[in-house]
Amino acid sequence: MATQLLMPKATAVWLVDNTGLTFDQIAAFCGLHPLEVQGIADGDVAGGIKGVNPIQNDQLTKEELEKAEADSTYRMTLSGPKTIVPQAKRRGPRYTPVSKRQEKPNAILWLVRNHPELKDAQLMRLVGTTKPTIESVRERTHWNAANQTPADPVTLGLCTQVELDMEVKKAAKNLPPQEDRAEDSGLLTAEEAMATAQPTPVFDQDFLDAQPSQLTEHEKREEEEYDADSVFSGLTSLKNNRDED
Repeated sequence: MATQLLMPKATAVWLVDNTGLTFDQIAAFCGLHPLEVQGIADGDVAGGIKGVNPIQNDQLTKEELEKAEADSTYRMTLSGPKTIVPQAKRRGPRYTPVSKRQEKPNAILWLVRNHPELKDAQLMRLVGTTKPTIESVRERTHWNAANQTPADPVTLGLCTQVELDMEVKKAAKNLPPQEDRAEDSGLLTAEEAMATAQPTPVFDQDFLDAQPSQLTEHEKREEEEYDADSVFSGLTSLKNNRDED
């Protein structure tokens, strides 16, 4: 919020009477028209108004005034407040522009699906809605449920990202520890899975040689029929016959 000059006409009266500033400089500093400042100097304007020293009320520094008196083209600037008053904490329901109120159910649907850990009171703070509306959206009994599409409330401008992150972080504190959630879901932890896993048997060559053959009688007969020496001798005799021909 920009700093505004207090009592501009009273300040102009003081500057006209106590400084060597031009009418244009005083008009620019006080937000008045140069002719109005000239009327103050002539006594036609602001009659009976007591001058106010802007240096005493911390709206102008002495160095700034001296710089303007030395240079007629220089324009003085207001001094900022020395203390910052914190903004009053908002109370009551959040105000939402009329153009965005129809987007509230879409934002509620997005929050219910993406952050089910949020409580109704948190949803009410983020979106500025009521508990019956939240229940109707969650249970899909809202009058416009068929046309609702999830939409990020931050994108819609219903809340800020900082506010959403704070509510999610606050809700996460109430969740059970990670170990408890894994136990409730029936899933095993990494340690339990390693403990119950059956080790893969490893056999050495001596063990394999000591095992009885698992070949069937049919496979044994095939091995005997296709003896390597007999096949090789047969091929040799076939080749000799072809050479003789």
